[in-house]
Amino acid sequence: MTMKKTLIIAGAVAASLVASATFPFGSAQAAGAGVTPPKQEWSFAGPFGTYDRAQLQRGFLVFKTVCASCHGLEKVAFRNLAEPGGPEYSEAQVEAFAAEFIVDGGFDEFGDPRTRPATPADFWPSPFANPQQAASANGGKAPPDLSVMAKARTYERGFPWWITDVFTQYNENGVDYVAAFLKGYVDPPEDFDPALGNYNLYYPGHVVAMPNVLFDGGIEYPRDDQDRPVVPETVEQYAKDVTAFLMWTAEPHLESRKAMGLQVMVFLLVFAGLLYFTKKRIWARVGGETEGHAAG
Repeated sequence: MTMKKTLIIAGAVAASLVASATFPFGSAQAAGAGVTPPKQEWSFAGPFGTYDRAQLQRGFLVFKTVCASCHGLEKVAFRNLAEPGGPEYSEAQVEAFAAEFIVDGGFDEFGDPRTRPATPADFWPSPFANPQQAASANGGKAPPDLSVMAKARTYERGFPWWITDVFTQYNENGVDYVAAFLKGYVDPPEDFDPALGNYNLYYPGHVVAMPNVLFDGGIEYPRDDQDRPVVPETVEQYAKDVTAFLMWTAEPHLESRKAMGLQVMVFLLVFAGLLYFTKKRIWARVGGETEGHAAG
């Protein structure tokens, strides 16, 4: 390595250390982006991660019970809920979910608009007719669609985590943030003005229009044989389950993508081995012939 390259690398590392010391949460956090969300364990993390079907179904229950009154899933069709790699509900369950909604049915023979019950082929309808209505019903701010929210939100991890993340293949910034945000409605500081909005520990600027919607015991989860919830009915669990569901809506083919990646890596390893032994055999013969000519 040349002296010039060494100086460049050393300068970059020094700059990173200075930035980390000055802004412990990275530049975004230093600008008032909020407290760094804690890193969590997810079943779908890593190169071999998969979705937890039971968790996705619980997350869908949380979304349907709490979130769907304000947020839509415009990129998710009801039939997607039955596809492999997702919550994997039965077709009958999906039809029942769809039947709960009334959607636009076009026009009748007189040109008047008509409606119809939704079918599995329909996409999840928005709770509002248009963005203006959504904003009017929510204090002037239309709630965002949640289809890709888990991939659209992120935060800076700062030095040295951005280096270690390369080797650990950590890319769950989005889900860590969403789960933390849902649990971030804590008591505000004394100088906080409630007229500005709601206080959230992890939201940029800490002021958010969305109120707290999760409370311990607020949603009833499936029961076991002793009529006890299969997992705790707490804000912590609700937030993690619905975030996992939103990760699936944002990346429904995650499992097939990772399986394909593994197959490609195995193929490349086998192919590299075949190339090595082929090269070794060919060049061994060429080397023998060269030695024979030299001896002659």
